[in-house]
Parts: sequence; structure tokens; C-alpha cells
Amino acid sequence: MNRSALLAAATAVATATALGLTGATTASGAPKTAPLPTPAAAVARAKAAITHNLGTLRATSADTFAVRDVIVDSDGSTHVRMDRSIGGLPVLGGDVVLHQAKDGSWKGASLTLAKPANVGRTPKVSIATATSKALGKGYQTEGKPTLVIEARKGAPRLAYQVTTVGTQADGTPSNISTTIDALTGAKLISEQHIETVTGDGKSLYSGTVPLDTSAVTGGFTLTDTVRGGGVTQDAQNKTDSILCQLFGFGCPKAVNFVDADNHWGTGLNSDRASAAVDAHYGAATTFDYYKNVHGRNGIFNDGKGVPSRVHYGTNYVNAFWDGKKMTYGDGDNVVAGPLVSIDVAGHEMSHGVTSATANLTYSGESGGLNEATSDIFGTMVEFYSNNTSDPGDYYIGEEIVKDRPALRYMDKPSKDGNSPDCYSSGVGNLDVHYSSGIANHFVYLASEGSGAKTIGGLPHNSPTCNGSTVAGIGHDKVGKIWYRALTTYFTTGTTYAQARTATLNAATDLYGASSPERAAVAAAWSAVSVN
Repeated sequence: MNRSALLAAATAVATATALGLTGATTASGAPKTAPLPTPAAAVARAKAAITHNLGTLRATSADTFAVRDVIVDSDGSTHVRMDRSIGGLPVLGGDVVLHQAKDGSWKGASLTLAKPANVGRTPKVSIATATSKALGKGYQTEGKPTLVIEARKGAPRLAYQVTTVGTQADGTPSNISTTIDALTGAKLISEQHIETVTGDGKSLYSGTVPLDTSAVTGGFTLTDTVRGGGVTQDAQNKTDSILCQLFGFGCPKAVNFVDADNHWGTGLNSDRASAAVDAHYGAATTFDYYKNVHGRNGIFNDGKGVPSRVHYGTNYVNAFWDGKKMTYGDGDNVVAGPLVSIDVAGHEMSHGVTSATANLTYSGESGGLNEATSDIFGTMVEFYSNNTSDPGDYYIGEEIVKDRPALRYMDKPSKDGNSPDCYSSGVGNLDVHYSSGIANHFVYLASEGSGAKTIGGLPHNSPTCNGSTVAGIGHDKVGKIWYRALTTYFTTGTTYAQARTATLNAATDLYGASSPERAAVAAAWSAVSVN
């Protein structure tokens, strides 16, 4: 072999080694199984694959990609999630997940971008005009508007992204991102980032439960060092001001609960620690569910717990996740009691999992999928808790509401008077708490099947939109399929049709292309008219 050929061969080997593609042999010379790719190797070969797959990725040479997450499967397949920018501008809706086999061969990509987003980057609308278009009454801007490329709805367009903060009508803090067309001044997409649901300690809803706490001078605090230091505090019935949201100062101080003997609450509202018991138990159970079922170490997969605040506001009938912490109101004891039930806790903290993974846009069909994801995992957390005081069921918030059986119903979403049971082309125009009904109905049918039954002591009766009879595969399998789809295939703009494809891919990954589980997923989607 001549010198140039030797150099070429050496270069090829070095490149293959860097990308984690080389094999190995045993001492006897027999081949042995290659190790799984490392996350670094997965990233390197994903980046190398981009230039050969620009068409598939709806990209041009101007597109750049930044890694957000890496998943390495037990068979060596890799899934690298990336955010896209062009000319330094983020492309909203341009995120992708690149899928490759163990040997580095291309398996495809998940994305919602329909065409290249390399648009002109010179605005015609001023920042002041864009800001005025985005500001609502009583709101203020947070930070300076930035230029982005909006590709989550319609053709990609240059836009300003404006963040505004304020207070919603019921006292919930508000943090809204709005995109304004930088050429025409038209309002494009507004997304609310405060994600809400309306609605041993003795808890209000779950009986007497175990609690992990920390010893301090004078007793114990609700600080869970077992789960990354998550703490539950008393908001003292105060609310967050706009200054608090904008600048982080002047915020009402939440204070630690302290108990002398480490036996918390009485199970009654008259003891302020009772609601804290529910919240602390909910945070711990949600942490354990994600870790033990899905291998996710905390909401953000960083091993850290998240703070919770109880007793927020006065007669505040809501609970919310603001991107960093959980906050629970006490309710008004007319519509609802304290909003600290286990499914509400799991629901709200699952918004954090969604934002850290697929980051589903909180409007349109993706917004319905975002909200449904929290209902789904809130329900899975309730089943996981295996608590006889609040057994698993497919009603959302049944423990907290006083004026009706539940907030939402996964077996037949239309029982709430607003949510559709079946998909239609206009569902993306509904409030996300209602458009979530289709995915909730799908998960119920895939888990339990159609027809009447009693679950958790409550009546469930699920119809199908196509008149079919559906057999369920159990909520454990469906929860794993949905988590796999969320973390591996969903992107910011995923639609219901794309969610069907994503969950079928996830079922194939977990159980096989010819498995009963994959067939059940297909049948359940068809039964809610997503074909």
C-alpha cells in the first residue's frame, strides 16, 4: 500500500474512532461486542450527519444546531435533541431530534419545521411598536425584545419575541412570550409560561404518609435531602408582585414550616401544616415516579428537588408551576379546597419535565399535548403512589373540587362540558385545558379499553369515536410509551397527527413493530379520530 493510501486509511480509522464507530476483537482475534456510544460520541456523529441530511432537516448551510439533550438506548441507538438558529437568531419551532443506530447509520429525524427558515433578517417594525402590540393592560415588559425566526405556525417569519409579566384575573402570576411579525407588526403567537390547573404527616387527601425531612435547631423542616433538597414552605397567603417577577426583589418571603417532633399536620385545614404534608408528599412521589419508572433523576434530570409553596394568596383557586417551583392556593371552599392533591402535584411538576424535553409550545395542538402530558403523568403518579386514601383513577382533581365530581375526565373528556372526545381540525383553536381531551381520551383507551368499568372506586365509561371496541394494555405500559415519545420524538410544534406517529415509534422501540402494544396504540388513536 502506498503512503497516500496508508494516510487515508489511518484518517478513516481515526475518524471512526472519534465517532464511536470502531469495533474490537478478543485476545483470540474473535470480534466482541462494541461498547455503547458515549453521549459525546453520539453528539459528534449527529453533528457530522447534519451536512449530509440538510434536506431532511429543512436546513441550509446557514443553519446551526446546539445540543440540548442526548439519549443512548440499551441497543446503542442514539437520539440527539438540538435547537436551531440562523444568523444567530433562534428558530422557534426549528428544533430537531436526530436518530442514529449504534453503528452511526442514519435512522431519521423528528421535527415539525415544514420548509427552510432562512428568511431575511432585517426588521421593518420598530422595537417600540412590537412592544406596544404585545403589552396587555396592567402588564410590563421583562427584558428587551429580541429578534427570532417564528416557525411554529405558518411560514417562517422574522419576528420580535416580547416577554411581558403581570397578574391574571384570579391572582395567578402571568409570564407571556409573544411573537410580533417584524415586517408587518402582526401578532403571531402568545404563550403563557405560568402553567396552571383550575382548579409521617397527616395530609388532607392522602391519609397519613411518610415524609423525608431535615433536622434543624428547634425541630425539623420539610426539606427533602433524599431527593435533591426539595423544600416545602408557607407563602403566608401573600402573592407575587410584578416587581418580583421582573427583577426578583420585593418578593413575598416564604418561610419554613418547623415541627418539634417530626409528626406533621392533623389532616384538617385548621392546621397549616396539613396542606404542606400533601405538597411535600406529592413532590416526593413525583420525583420517585420519574426516577424509578423512567430513570429520570429529578424534574430537570439533574438530581435536584424543586421548591413548593402552599397557602398562596387568599381564596386562590389554582396551583401553578412557574418554571422553577410549585405554588398551591388554598381554594375558596366553594369551588375547591386546597389544590394539593397528588394528581395536581404530579400534573404541575410534569410541566417542568415537558419544558426540559420536548418543550411543547403552550398553544394550538402542541399546547393541548403539553397540558395532556401533565394530566397523563399526574394520573400515572397517582397510580404509582398506590395510596388507599386516594386510589388511582382517570379523574383529574377529584379530591379538591367541591362543585362537581372532577376538573377533567380522561375516560370521556366531554363530561366537563368543554373538552372534545374526538379529534377535529379546529381543536387547536380551543383553550389548551380543553384540547388536551383528545390525548387524555387516547391514553385512557390505550390503558383501559372502551366500555364501562369502576376504577379507583369511581365509574368510568369510555366511548370510541369510530364505534370500535378497544382493549387496553395497562397504564404502566402506556405511561412508558408516552414518556418515550415525549423525550425522544416530540418537538416544540408536535401536532396530534405527529403525536400518533411518535407514540407508534415509541411503542415499536419498547415492545416491537409487531407487538400487541403497538397495535393497541394505533387502535386507540383511531378510536379518537386521529388517523
